[in-house]
Amino acid sequence: MSHYKDVESGAEHKSEEHEALLPQSDVSEPEPARTSSPRQSSYASHPKLYTAAAFLAGILSCLAVQYVVCSSPSGSDVPTPHRNVEAFAPPYAGSSEAHNFPPASPTNVFPSLFPTSVGYAGPTPTGAEPALIATAPSYPVHTGAPNLVAPAFTGKGNKTSSRFDLFRHWGNLSPWFSVERGAFGLDSSPDVPETCRLTGLHLLHRHGARYPTEFASYGGPANFSGRLNQIASKWTTTGDLAFMNEWTYKLGQEVLTPFGREQLFDLGIATRMKYGFLLKNFSETNTIPVFRTESQDRMLASALNFALGFFGYPLDGLYQQSITIEAKGFNNTLAPYKTCPNTDDKTKADRGTWFVRKWAEVYLKDAQARLAPQIHGYNLTIEDVYTLQQMCAYETVAIGYSKFCELFTEDEWVGFDYAMDLYFWYDSAFGSPVSRIQGIGYVQELVARLTHTPIATHNSSTNATLDDSPATFPLGQSLYVDATHEVVVLNILTALNLTNFAASGPLPYDHIPSDRSFKVSHLAPFATNVHFQLLSCTSVPDPQIRIIVNDGVVPLTSIRGCPMQEDGLCPLDTFVDAMKEMIATTDWAWGCHGDWSVPIGYDWNTTVGYPPAPV
Repeated sequence: MSHYKDVESGAEHKSEEHEALLPQSDVSEPEPARTSSPRQSSYASHPKLYTAAAFLAGILSCLAVQYVVCSSPSGSDVPTPHRNVEAFAPPYAGSSEAHNFPPASPTNVFPSLFPTSVGYAGPTPTGAEPALIATAPSYPVHTGAPNLVAPAFTGKGNKTSSRFDLFRHWGNLSPWFSVERGAFGLDSSPDVPETCRLTGLHLLHRHGARYPTEFASYGGPANFSGRLNQIASKWTTTGDLAFMNEWTYKLGQEVLTPFGREQLFDLGIATRMKYGFLLKNFSETNTIPVFRTESQDRMLASALNFALGFFGYPLDGLYQQSITIEAKGFNNTLAPYKTCPNTDDKTKADRGTWFVRKWAEVYLKDAQARLAPQIHGYNLTIEDVYTLQQMCAYETVAIGYSKFCELFTEDEWVGFDYAMDLYFWYDSAFGSPVSRIQGIGYVQELVARLTHTPIATHNSSTNATLDDSPATFPLGQSLYVDATHEVVVLNILTALNLTNFAASGPLPYDHIPSDRSFKVSHLAPFATNVHFQLLSCTSVPDPQIRIIVNDGVVPLTSIRGCPMQEDGLCPLDTFVDAMKEMIATTDWAWGCHGDWSVPIGYDWNTTVGYPPAPV
């Protein structure tokens, strides 16, 4: 088992750019390079002469360009759009389009002329910290999609009801939103119950909206665009697909979109408004918070945008960001699959894709029949139609709007949402044989934080170097914030034994169960957030804990010893004892390194996210 060998602060290695941003009082500022000539000196001393010369040069340049264009063989004929990609430069229909900002070497950068601070800040006293979750008469709900434009649904056969919210039917690609009160079975609000006061918060959240990932086992917008590019001169579209004749592929890969940055900034602000009063504990102990994320670009960017929303700019001296490495060879509870070899074995881990393929053949049959005749020169498969739905979601969270969204009916979008449920149920949650194994490391860390006791045995994805250091893994904070991926959030919910989400059992691929309790759009959308609230209540003698997912209170009755309680409360000691039992009965070595196998399909199932027991 690998651990980090060194933790380097980098404090002794300030970049030249950072130094240049600071005002310089003793060093003369370098001037931009310039040439010297008698003509330059003459123009500098006679501005009117310089202006006239520049104007004349501009006229002559325009005449020269016009002569070249008009005297060319095709100068009198303006080219019309054509499908032949060899004759015309991209972007052409179906091609990839990227704007490559920022430029690699911009010519107008003078850092010393633009310091980030010039003094003269004016008065800067702060006020009391907000405590909205404890003081407001009602809880603020999050609608989920500011600055995104919903489709018009004007095409034939794709009318939707006025209450239908498309953004809530994209599974893990949905922007996070406050689920309806009672969505998880408890008619309770996430604000603090009347008899209680909040003493601490452990916040786990996903990164914000991103571009598609590099790998797609089924579908994948980049894969579809690539296939169109290969035969770009041969296909054309009509009807509802006519817009594709001028469409270009504008999506990047894996990094946050502008909307994704906004999501985490907003989540940071919302957390400060609700829980800001917890910072008082840090002032009293003369400490600052330590938040965690990992090294992937979108993960680090999400964590920093959250911090900017929570603390405001500048961040210096307000908190410390622990960045764990997401790569093979590094133990990491926020990316546990990197240390679990059996997750790379597709016969063990990649069951979700099989179910999605089977379900797509059911719910997209009519859509394929409707759309395939509208694209000529290309055989539009069921997988392609599924990809068009993905394209809708990805384009919307990337560029704000997507014409692809209008191609499908309300029922087909409900079907897409269920396709995401199928994939993640069998790939990352209660139906996956490796989900509990992967989530148990975070549960070990949670127990350590709740009991203020270091992890006794590192026998999972925990990292001994970081988790055993009071600096990088403090145990006395009243506020913790961890950023991770949606698959890990689902791993953790499984490892916590929150089997209320699995109450409807294994998900079928031939229909949508009317009573299904597992919905990925509710549990793991972009910027999903899980709150572990710690409370002290006058109505009960012991400290309490409760879990809130996207503003929905989760019943904890599936955790051994936790009572049925209207606000989802469970005695902290009871919760900890149950988690210790889960840890003790979870065999990392067997789950991640054992020689076991499970068949694809219905022949084998689990609802607790665990592999078959050793024979």
